[in-house]
Amino acid sequence: MEMNVVRAGRLTTVQDLGRPGHRATGVPLGGAADAFALRVANLLVGNTENAAGLECTLTGPELVFSADTLIAVGGASFEGLPAWQPVRVRAGEPVVLGACRGGCRGYVAVAGGIEVAPMLDSRSTYLRAKIGGYEGRALRDGDKLTVGDVVRPGSIEHWRIDPRILPPYSASPVLRVVRGAQADEFDAGWLQAEFRVTPQFDRMGLRLSGPKLERQSRRDLTSAAVTPGTVQVPPDGQPIILLADAQTIGGYPRLAHVIGVDQSLAAQLEAGGTVRFREVTLAEAHRLWLIREHTLAILREGLAEKFK
Repeated sequence: MEMNVVRAGRLTTVQDLGRPGHRATGVPLGGAADAFALRVANLLVGNTENAAGLECTLTGPELVFSADTLIAVGGASFEGLPAWQPVRVRAGEPVVLGACRGGCRGYVAVAGGIEVAPMLDSRSTYLRAKIGGYEGRALRDGDKLTVGDVVRPGSIEHWRIDPRILPPYSASPVLRVVRGAQADEFDAGWLQAEFRVTPQFDRMGLRLSGPKLERQSRRDLTSAAVTPGTVQVPPDGQPIILLADAQTIGGYPRLAHVIGVDQSLAAQLEAGGTVRFREVTLAEAHRLWLIREHTLAILREGLAEKFK
């Protein structure tokens, strides 16, 4: 089946869950910035959670499919389609997501998944290196992509998931963090401060603006590993939250790390949004992750029955 991109939207790329196992050679994890949203959207159309879908930023695409199919949108909400439920699409029928109504990044999963050639074990687009996805770039008007040709049950689109399993998306979230390697070198006031997302944000990270964070130590730091979720503090004292395309090492002090279950909240922030931090223990971060994975396992099992 073919998917015709009539209008590509502001920044639409092919993404799966990324490239684990290549960080030692300097290749970022990449993949969906809001991995939870892509995982759930894929489950809603009967795909495996790692199937490639579309990540849409602020303005969604207009799509036309050459055959009847089933799609689902997760993450940010768009004016043109309901979120978090399967939607039946007929061949030749325009699918218009339109403008984003809440959040920043939406994920369109299509039954069968988007079939682009894997690069380093992933179909995700890494824009800086121009690899993966569709020709290593964001989609453009007129692009045509291949989608797996599968048939899904005809009644599957008449329900939606329980919203209680979704992250508490917000334009002003409180992000739970564990302490970073250099946290003790900063005054604890950063945990009471509010920071605003600047226009300098992309898939690599969010630059924040707020009270200047003064590092009390003058010692030089050796570059060390960073990952999506790491909160760095550059010399200007304004923190950066790293996202999916984060570099693999960095020399800035590591203030904190956003726990896994809250990284979806960071991925949905855009310029003008605000954020506060709340410290939790590593044990609490693990407990919350296990709860989320248990919830997804229940959803996965329930949906598997519907797609038999």
